[in-house]
Amino acid sequence: MELKGKKINFLGDSITEGVGTSGGSAVFPALIQKKFGLAEARNYGISGTRFARQTPAGPDDVWSLNDFSKRCDEMDPDADAVVVFGGTNDFGHGSAPLGVPSDRTPETFYGACHYIARHLIERFPASQIVFLTPLHRLSEDNPCGDCKPNPVATLSVYVDIIKEVAKYYAIPVLDLFSVSGLQPKVPVIQERYVPDGLHPNDAGHVVLADKIAHFLMTL
Repeated sequence: MELKGKKINFLGDSITEGVGTSGGSAVFPALIQKKFGLAEARNYGISGTRFARQTPAGPDDVWSLNDFSKRCDEMDPDADAVVVFGGTNDFGHGSAPLGVPSDRTPETFYGACHYIARHLIERFPASQIVFLTPLHRLSEDNPCGDCKPNPVATLSVYVDIIKEVAKYYAIPVLDLFSVSGLQPKVPVIQERYVPDGLHPNDAGHVVLADKIAHFLMTL
């Protein structure tokens, strides 16, 4: 895929939004646009959001009211490619069950993955759709101490489900969990790229931008 002149929608969470960076120009969609000549890098990242639909806590619950399943139909329709990067918040603070492979509704993680993939294919039939797996984070078993003491599954299970569902629809997957090089459990990597153990900093986004752009160019 030639990137120059293309329009790409980036659907994501706080990492796509740029939490942990110095600002919008340092976030990986903007870096890809600048370095590889995109016509537009549309950033649809909203911090805290998840693939699966949760029960909203109230009218101001931005996390639960803006799940990926809802937002996949709200992006600009003329994209040449759509890049979906999430899942870490479903693990970290989501309450939706994993579900089973036959689920097709957004209320489980399996179902949400299928729902998002199917709706993106239907809405962007001529576009390149790509899924990115979550990055490693400091805590991948019990995500955040007392806030979720009995997690539904480890982070690697969510990663595997994303890959499984993408394979079902023949959607390419960049497995950042395996190849990003960003493992915050290694102190020098955390200090240099992921200071808070979850959100890449400016240097981490340079790594992400290059990984994602070069993956897209292989398609």
